Amino acid sequence: MMMSQSSGRRGVAWAIIGGIVLLAGIVAIIVSAVLARPTPTPSATSNGTPSADPTTSGEPNPGPDPGGAVVDPTAADRGWTPEPITADADTYIRAALAAASTFDTTKSTREEWLDYLDTWFTPDTRFTAAADQRAAMTDSQTELRQGVVLPQDEWDSLAGEDGRVVAVVTSDVTDVPVTDDGSGDMSIGTADVTLSFTRSDGSGGETSYDDHVRVSVQVLCGSASVPTPDTDQRSGDCKVVRYFSEPLEP
Repeated sequence: MMMSQSSGRRGVAWAIIGGIVLLAGIVAIIVSAVLARPTPTPSATSNGTPSADPTTSGEPNPGPDPGGAVVDPTAADRGWTPEPITADADTYIRAALAAASTFDTTKSTREEWLDYLDTWFTPDTRFTAAADQRAAMTDSQTELRQGVVLPQDEWDSLAGEDGRVVAVVTSDVTDVPVTDDGSGDMSIGTADVTLSFTRSDGSGGETSYDDHVRVSVQVLCGSASVPTPDTDQRSGDCKVVRYFSEPLEP
């Protein structure tokens, strides 16, 4: 009887020891699994602040850099070429040639665009009388409307398809002498211009094509130029005297 009780106690002791060993094994497995888990790295949004992505950050696209001071900074927003404030004839001629064919029918009417182009003009100082200067400038603006820019019916056709045109000078500017210019401040520039047309295709997309022209413009870059009122433009900055319906060559 005593031997049976002793054996029973030994059996209980071994069972307890076995349980402890089993429990220790389970704890070891759990600790090992925890330690093996990779340490989390902070994500770009872990603190609630999204990462900066220049393509999706929501910042407005500033658009192309106009490359310097312009008379009307809002012109580009209306689909027009901004008039540069410069006394450099080549720079101004390139902008003036582009301006005569750059517009967006969804952002302005043809008359609004032409009224804007009128602000590029200055009187022709080869005429001494003020009345003659005004008459000559009016004639030049009429020539622009009737013989240089896109005709009204073609504008209407383009507008019916939400069209726009961007003009870019694609050649060197050829200088043509200005007759009877005693000041030496006038110049005529002729260059090749590529007109890129874009129209709605009627099914949610767009179609584009190019046209190529050669155009001439006469500018005045001297003290007698009349700046656009209420702008940063000053006398001496370049202004348009005349667009020509046909290109002039030396």
